[in-house]
Amino acid sequence: MNSIHHLRTVSIAEFKQNPEKIAEEAHGQPVVVLNRNRPAFYIVSPELMAQMAELHDEHQLEKLVQKRLRSVGNAVPANLDDL
Repeated sequence: MNSIHHLRTVSIAEFKQNPEKIAEEAHGQPVVVLNRNRPAFYIVSPELMAQMAELHDEHQLEKLVQKRLRSVGNAVPANLDDL
């Protein structure tokens, strides 16, 4: 079974009738659009999409930093104020 992360669901037929109304009524919250009672896609506000993109970028950066830290076996901890 798939997990559905949402506060509101609509059918794809309802979404096709008036997508702007669905987005407006969501008040910035995500909405899952169902096709045959299964999640087809989510709609999110531009602000929420920007937040998710920023979190994704931060996560990718963290993975890169961790990888580089592991490759520098003899790293010495430093305090920026001391430099």
